[in-house]
Amino acid sequence: MVKHSVSVIRQEHFNAAHRLHNPAWDEETNRRIFGLCNLPNFHGHNYELEVKLTGYIDPDTGYVMDMKILSDLIHRKILLRFDHKNLNLDTEEFRFLNPTVENMVVVIYDLLRVEISDDFDLHVRLYETPRNYAEYSGERIIE
Repeated sequence: MVKHSVSVIRQEHFNAAHRLHNPAWDEETNRRIFGLCNLPNFHGHNYELEVKLTGYIDPDTGYVMDMKILSDLIHRKILLRFDHKNLNLDTEEFRFLNPTVENMVVVIYDLLRVEISDDFDLHVRLYETPRNYAEYSGERIIE
């Protein structure tokens, strides 16, 4: 029997506000490093999320994963948590973590990874704007 490794991708959308700010720095340094992203009254983005699973096609269903199950998982673990929220003020994940798109994609990956079987490779891409995005597949360096 031949097994085919296939990737399936679910796209989702959410809106959120944030402020990029390092409390260890003075205001001038924060403004210089983060620019308009450091506005004290926050700013928002229309985030586009792509969740990619790679695995083998189930011979009984023809699916790698039922996309409705994946969609429901993303809705429950990510959209309910972050959509229409101020990431700095309304979420535990970013109360002490700067909500850059890089940090956000790692947090989203970690929230999903615990719910998705290790039988699947997981890759998350998060667009902050149509031209700025970050990707993460779970690579970590322990120091």
